[in-house]
Amino acid sequence: MYVGGPMILVPVKHLETSKQRLSPLLSPPERFALAEAMLQDVLAALDTCNHREHVALVSGDARAHRLARQYGFRILDDPDDPGETGAIEMATRAAIERGAEFTLVLPADIPLITAAEVDDIFTAAPLEGTVLAPSASGRGTNAVLRRPPALFPLRFGNDSFLPHLAAARTTGKPVEVLRLAGVGVDIDEPADLPDLLAAPSNTRAQHLLGEWHIRERLAGFRLAEERAS
Repeated sequence: MYVGGPMILVPVKHLETSKQRLSPLLSPPERFALAEAMLQDVLAALDTCNHREHVALVSGDARAHRLARQYGFRILDDPDDPGETGAIEMATRAAIERGAEFTLVLPADIPLITAAEVDDIFTAAPLEGTVLAPSASGRGTNAVLRRPPALFPLRFGNDSFLPHLAAARTTGKPVEVLRLAGVGVDIDEPADLPDLLAAPSNTRAQHLLGEWHIRERLAGFRLAEERAS
């Protein structure tokens, strides 16, 4: 049984049906391939961080389970796929039952995350309290550490950062906000892709986008939007 220390929770939706907001630019097989590539990028970063033994994927997706096993990560099965908020509620309960002292939630669509950034989050963690890392836009929450694990409830969505910040402050415990370049880049819609393409990294997701000539597709997509407006 798992006892003590943190748990790093990575919620993963069913890969074949994820990233629907990219449908104006990518076909269903491409969206599936990109979602899988981003998950692999996240797992590769976690594999080299100082806390890799505490990683657990929260998912009901068979392909995600296989990837987790390849890296030797734990799996918290999530067959009902209730969405990120519901998955993390379930995983938080499981973490507490297993004796985890705190949790770090990281999404599966931040392919530029680095092991150093994960370690920075742990370094910033107070003895009791919260670490939050917003998306580059400042609207979403791309990493949240809670110590203890159920310090306050999480509610994910497009504008989750300010509500999470308010909830963390309401606890009266210390709150650290980290703006991390890699963690900050999440991929949900076509407008997010230029930041990924421009980053000086060498990820699986970037290679895929290069093979698909996404820069050219984006240019055509923007032109079509302008004509339609």
